[in-house]
Amino acid sequence: MHEAISAVLTISRWELKRSLTTMGRNVLPLAVLLFLLLVLATGFAQQQGVHLQDGMYAMATDSPDLAAVIADDPRFRVTLVEANAMPGGGAFDLAVIGGRIAVAETDRAQAALAAFARDYARYETWVYTRQDDLFAAYPLWIDEIPVKSELDFRATQQGQAVGAVPPRGAPPVPEGTVEVVATPAASLALAADDLRSGLAASAAEDPQVSRYAGVLTADSPDLAFKTPSQLAPPLPFDSIILIFVFIFPLYFTSQFFMMSIMNERVDRKGEVLLTTPARPWQIIAGKALPYLALMLAVSLVLTLANGAPVAIMLPLLPVILFFVAFALFIGMVSRSFKELSFLSIFFSTVATSYLFFPSIFANVHVISLISPLTLIVLQVQGEAVGAMEYLYATALFWLTSAVLVALCTANFTEERLFTSTRLLSTVRAFVGSALSLCRPHLSVFCAAACTIPFVFMAQLMLLVVLFNLPMPLSLVTLLLGAAFVEECAKAVPLYALARKAPGVLTWPRIATLGAAIALGFLAGEKALLFATLAQISESVFGAVLFTSLQALWLPLSLHFVGVLITGAVVRAGGRRALLPGILAASLVHSLYNLGIILGWAA
Repeated sequence: MHEAISAVLTISRWELKRSLTTMGRNVLPLAVLLFLLLVLATGFAQQQGVHLQDGMYAMATDSPDLAAVIADDPRFRVTLVEANAMPGGGAFDLAVIGGRIAVAETDRAQAALAAFARDYARYETWVYTRQDDLFAAYPLWIDEIPVKSELDFRATQQGQAVGAVPPRGAPPVPEGTVEVVATPAASLALAADDLRSGLAASAAEDPQVSRYAGVLTADSPDLAFKTPSQLAPPLPFDSIILIFVFIFPLYFTSQFFMMSIMNERVDRKGEVLLTTPARPWQIIAGKALPYLALMLAVSLVLTLANGAPVAIMLPLLPVILFFVAFALFIGMVSRSFKELSFLSIFFSTVATSYLFFPSIFANVHVISLISPLTLIVLQVQGEAVGAMEYLYATALFWLTSAVLVALCTANFTEERLFTSTRLLSTVRAFVGSALSLCRPHLSVFCAAACTIPFVFMAQLMLLVVLFNLPMPLSLVTLLLGAAFVEECAKAVPLYALARKAPGVLTWPRIATLGAAIALGFLAGEKALLFATLAQISESVFGAVLFTSLQALWLPLSLHFVGVLITGAVVRAGGRRALLPGILAASLVHSLYNLGIILGWAA
């Protein structure tokens, strides 16, 4: 063990030195120069301000007082004109003459009108806050009490109504004892000066933006009582900030790991490492360790700098490993930097969508918990996260990372690293290397079970994308998509084995291999579903997504029939018939799920 750790650390030092040397020759001087320019530009902007919008809107008015109010906004160029003299020729976006406002028929004029309304509202607030009797200026103060939604999303699966149906005809009459609620006191437990300072501070900022400007800080000020104009809807912008703060640095760091793997493949410098006594897992661990450590360090620094709880590192850790694992895989299967760029952008788009969109529904729907970012949002809000929620949100990231690293380790050989084949052929070869011709049934059984984390992640991604479609279109589309994903996953080990040993797909072998794949798929499906996805399986969307998991013999028969259809079509039509075979199996799978949902089997 000591020798293995020593080998990993030695390779890590080599990787770190090589990366710094490569960056020093080509990128580091330019990066330092750009950094210095950024510091100078930031300092200049802080001293002088940002003036990109100065003089953007043109306004004419006959009121010197109004001109003085609006002139404080640098976006406006205010011109005083004679009373009752409406300017023409479209020279102004806005004109306020004789107490009446005229707006030009342009998009810029409409934006100018909105800016004018906000400026005038701030002026009104400035006037009101300076009144001696503050409560006469603001007779209504609102105390916000957050209430968590208690809607039971399992009710839709059981055909129950979520809320009471309003009666038709006469207005409702209360039943039982009616409790009299005392009128609240007309005074507030706050000093008028505190309320006045809070109003002045809120008048200088946009409430919908300021609410999220300090989302990661523990000392963001908040008033206990607000006026109606200060209320802002609880828009889900917390997740957007978390994406920019945490996920983007991880993505850019993983890019360096991809490029490192690709560089050694293109320049064939990786052959030197393969000739050393170090094993493939030691080489991979040593090369990934600097980037993994950098991701952890950056995330920890950002966490501490923003005053967020350190506990958010726990849901971030599987996400970091997920990025590292996919970076390794993409770096090993790409044939060129152009293909690497395409795959990395595609991966970043899908992964960011998977992480971001569910977290929008934090505190709203159980579907939000499929994203580890939701756990971060909840922890930042001060809510406790249990072990089941953590397992539910992160299990797929742990499992997919482990499967990818194991697959890449098995293929970290000269034959795989330094040959250029098409992407699909490379992926098939990767899977085929994990299959044994001596024990083909056990191999496809294990391979089918290992596809389950990817299947569930793809299906949950479909759930995220289709969640907002109107019913029942979202359920029908989800049903078709989930069936197609499953049939693709079950076809992968069968097709990879057939390409590795062309004569293996005899009619008897198709039946026995199909049974092994069905058993492996069912075993992995049941284990992962019962361990981690129990919550979502209780919702109406989970009922559609995992509707085939009823009695054991029913899904087993369904999986066997699906693999049998795909194998028979490929056996009859050759490898070009793979897609038609998958589509035919998906159709049968969808009809089965539809029959279960509609009760045809009852």
